[in-house]
Amino acid sequence: MDMDKRPPADGGDGCLVGVIRIPVKIVAVLVVLPVRVVWELLVAAGRAVHRYVLGPLYVHAVEPLLRALGWLLATLLKLVFVWPWVGLWRYVLTPVGQGLAWLARGLYDQVLAPAGRFLTTYLLRPIGAGLAWLGRGGMRYLLAPLAKGVTRIVWAVGMTLFVWPWVALWRYVLTPVGHGIAWLAAAVHRYVLTPVGHGLVRLAVALYRYLLRPVGLGLAWLAAGLYRYVLTPVGQVLLWAWHVAGRIVAALWRGLKLVGWVLVGWPASRVYRRVLTPVGHAVREVWRTGRAAVREARATVRRALFGTPPGEPARSRARTLGSTTAADAAPADEISLARRQG
Repeated sequence: MDMDKRPPADGGDGCLVGVIRIPVKIVAVLVVLPVRVVWELLVAAGRAVHRYVLGPLYVHAVEPLLRALGWLLATLLKLVFVWPWVGLWRYVLTPVGQGLAWLARGLYDQVLAPAGRFLTTYLLRPIGAGLAWLGRGGMRYLLAPLAKGVTRIVWAVGMTLFVWPWVALWRYVLTPVGHGIAWLAAAVHRYVLTPVGHGLVRLAVALYRYLLRPVGLGLAWLAAGLYRYVLTPVGQVLLWAWHVAGRIVAALWRGLKLVGWVLVGWPASRVYRRVLTPVGHAVREVWRTGRAAVREARATVRRALFGTPPGEPARSRARTLGSTTAADAAPADEISLARRQG
């Protein structure tokens, strides 16, 4: 009873929370606080050493020393790997190359070029002219007659072996045979195929004129009469019967709908409106009341075990058995289960 009368916002603690909180506070004071103090002192000492000792030492001593070592190392690398090759190229290879080029130009201008012109003028050109004269004479007086004789022999052999047999075959065999076949074909066409073709054409014309055309006209007249005097009236009667059957079916469907509404729909709507709706409302109210009672009992047990928190969350100020407003309105006074039962 006293536990229910205690104000909810005084920040009181339950028995279980009190038993756990006291050892935790003792451990925090005896262990965590000294460790944190020592850590903060070490951090402050490290910052001071970095700012007033290591920083100036690096700026005024270490950094100039590193720069001097870098410059010395770069100078040694240039002295060992760069300057010797530059000197070799500038003072040895370049003058030697220029001297060799001057010597090669002088040798070409004073020796090779005059020797080449002399050889070309007095040796190579006369030899070439003589060889050309010998070639022209040999071509005209030796190779040309020989080539003409070989050409005639080859032409005669080719004509004898490859031309004259085919010419004789065409002239004395194929041509007479072709003329005979052509004469025979003309005779067959004139005296056999032409009379037979004319007879077949006349037969086809007579068959179409005296058999197929009358039969076709009769069938067309019969089909037109059948469509006009039989199929059209029958189709109209079937269409009228289809419309009448549709109206009858629609009337029957409307009657069935009316009977179904009178026998099933209207009683079901009355039962739903007069019986099921009030019962559902009553069940909903009973469910809300029971759920609110369970929430209040659970909150009471939580407060008894763990105490009341400093500030009650907004979610707990919803509609309960002891409140008559919505969740966003001011909560009413809570009524404990024991006082309600009493």
